[in-house]
Amino acid sequence: MKKILIFVAIIAVTLSFAFVTDASAKGPTKQAGKSNIGHLYLFQKDDSTWEIVEDGAWGKMTYLLSGKEFKFVFNGHHLMSEDDYTLIYYPDPWPGNGLICLGSGLALLDEEDGSINVHIMGEVDTGDLPAEYDANTDGAKIWLVLSNDVDCEGDADTQTLPHMIGWNPDYYLFEYDLITFDDTNGS
Repeated sequence: MKKILIFVAIIAVTLSFAFVTDASAKGPTKQAGKSNIGHLYLFQKDDSTWEIVEDGAWGKMTYLLSGKEFKFVFNGHHLMSEDDYTLIYYPDPWPGNGLICLGSGLALLDEEDGSINVHIMGEVDTGDLPAEYDANTDGAKIWLVLSNDVDCEGDADTQTLPHMIGWNPDYYLFEYDLITFDDTNGS
């Protein structure tokens, strides 16, 4: 009987640790202590309520809060399709004229667990975030969107800035919170 109680106690502790780890893995956006490193979580959201989809796709971006360039690493998990995705800074209002494409990557199927994941990292000269032209002055929105739904180049001939050209929010990840970035290069 004593062995059974010890086994049950071990299982209970293991399950409680797993729950705490999972909950904190998808926790709020925050600065890592007093460091120059920030964490931003992105989630799949219901586009009619903007509530986070329970057990939906999600991602985490680790980034520098200040520097000469916006430096980041992003990992997205349980995405909806094996597609090309682009991580963007999205300035309000729609269609996000002047948005900044931070990086792109192909979402791939993980053979072990059957999930579709993407990894994107980079260093981009963004200037301060949010940008002066962003109608949302409280912070910058970071989204993961389908690459086919965003024009990252714009067109100098027609004076068109980079912007969203499609809208498929069921496949996107949206910010949990807004971020700021201080460009120490002054450009």
